Amino acid sequence: MGNALAPYRRLTIKIGSALLVDGKTGKLRTDWLRSIAADIADLRAAGCSVVIVSSGAISLGRRLLGLSAPSLPLDQSQAAASAGQIALSQAWADTLGEHDIVTGQILLTPNITEERRYFLNARTTITTLLGLGAVPIINENDSVATAEIRYGDNDRLSARVATMIEADCLILLSDVDGLYTAPPGKSPDAAHLPHVAQITPEIEAMAGGAASHLSRGGMTTKVEAGKIATQAGTAMIIAKGTENHPLKALTEGARHTLFAAAQSRAQARKRWIMGTLEVAGTLQVDAGAARALLSGKSLLPIGITAVKGDFARGDAVSIIDPEGREIARGLAGLGREEADLVKGKNSTRIEQILGYDTRSEMVHRDNMVVLLGLEAKV
Repeated sequence: MGNALAPYRRLTIKIGSALLVDGKTGKLRTDWLRSIAADIADLRAAGCSVVIVSSGAISLGRRLLGLSAPSLPLDQSQAAASAGQIALSQAWADTLGEHDIVTGQILLTPNITEERRYFLNARTTITTLLGLGAVPIINENDSVATAEIRYGDNDRLSARVATMIEADCLILLSDVDGLYTAPPGKSPDAAHLPHVAQITPEIEAMAGGAASHLSRGGMTTKVEAGKIATQAGTAMIIAKGTENHPLKALTEGARHTLFAAAQSRAQARKRWIMGTLEVAGTLQVDAGAARALLSGKSLLPIGITAVKGDFARGDAVSIIDPEGREIARGLAGLGREEADLVKGKNSTRIEQILGYDTRSEMVHRDNMVVLLGLEAKV
C-alpha cells in the first residue's frame, strides 16, 4: 500500500482521549504528542491544511482535580473539562509551536452545527485560521454541554467539522487499524476490510461496542461518523494511532480502512442539512410523492399522509415512503400544526385553510437532500 494521504489537501484528524492521555497516570503521552506534531508539520510542508478534533480535556482534568471515580456525575465532568481544556490547549500550542505552527482553540456545542447562522460563523472562523496558516484545535465544549444536548462522542463531532469545512478526508485515529468483519480480539475468523465503498447495513453490523470510561467512542460511532462524512463528499480513514508517528505511518503504507466518499459533493446548504444531528419530525408520503422526490421535485402537502414530531418552520424533518424507509431529509416549510392542517390538501385549499398566502411546498427541493440508498443526491 502506498501513501494513503496523497490524494488529500484538507484533513480533519480526530484524536481520542486514550491516545493522548495515559489511562493509568492521567498524564499526557508527551512523546506521542510530539511525534504527531512532527507528522502534522510534515503534512503542512507537503501542502496540506490540517484541523485537529481533540478529546482529552476530561481525562486531563480528572487528574488535575483529583477525581478518580470511573464514572463522574455531570457537574464533576464539566469541572474536569474546564480544568483539562486549559492543559490540553497548552499542550497542543507548545508541541506544534516547536514547529513554528500557531494553534487556535475552538469549542463547539451541538447548536453550532445545527443552526445555520452559527454554522456559517464557525466555518468562517476555522477556514480563516487555516488561511492564516494556523491549525485549529477543536473539541466539544464539555464544560457547558449537558447529557441531553451533547454530541456524545468526538467521532461524530469530527465528522460534522469535516463536512462543515469541506475536508477531503477525515482520519479517525483509534486503537485498531480499521474495520474488521468481527471484533478481532474475540473472533479468530475476523478479516480486515481495507476499503468500504458504501456503508450498508452489513457494514454497520460489523461495528463493535463501547470503549473504556476514558472514551465515549467505539466502532459503532466511527461507522456513524463515516455515514455523515461520506454522504457529504468527505472520505474517511480509520487507522491505528497508538504508536508514535501515526500519520507518517499512513503515508508509508500502514494498514487502515478507507471509507469512500460519495462521488458528487453536496452543495454547502445540503451538506449542512445532511449533517444535522437532530431531526425534529417525520413526514410520511404516498407513493406518488416518493416518486416525485426521487425525480427532483419538491414535496407538496398533497402527497403527505402522516406527520409526526414537534417541529417549526425551518427545522430538519425526515421524509419516509409508504414502507417506512427514509428517502429524503430537508427543512420544513411549515410548522407541525400547519402541516397537520394541510396534509393531503391541494394548493388552493391550503390558502383557504391557513387564511394567508404561503409557498405551496412543504419541503422545497433546494432545501432537501434525497437519499438514494446511502448516497446523497443533490
